[in-house]
Amino acid sequence: MGLVLLIVVGVAAGFLATRIMGLNTDVLTTVAIGVAGALMGGLALRTIGMIGGWMAGFVGAVLGALILIWLWKTYIR
Repeated sequence: MGLVLLIVVGVAAGFLATRIMGLNTDVLTTVAIGVAGALMGGLALRTIGMIGGWMAGFVGAVLGALILIWLWKTYIR
């Protein structure tokens, strides 16, 4: 099922991308461009999501620590 979905999304993405960029290609080239773009885009988004998820957790931890320090300095001291 994943391969069929990749091809369908690739066809749609390739058609849209070739029209936006002003290319006049045949169907097979359009599908190849779309499938390759879907693979590259999917990999890039997964990588960004993985790094972003880790970084978001780190930023959240730092912000939480800063808030705790501020609360301690403001109300406990």
